[in-house]
Amino acid sequence: MGRGRAKAKQTKVARDLKYRTHETDFGALARELHGDKGSGDRDESDDFVDDWTDYADPRD
Repeated sequence: MGRGRAKAKQTKVARDLKYRTHETDFGALARELHGDKGSGDRDESDDFVDDWTDYADPRD
């Protein structure tokens, strides 16, 4: 008992996902998957390294 509401919500979400029209930018998706970078883009790992360089062991 008590599963009716949860199942109804799951059904509603599933129908919404199935029938909703999505505006997908396939070009942006392809760039993200292939790792192409536009001008001015920085790698997130560069930010991480910059933030933690003060704590690095100077002997390395």
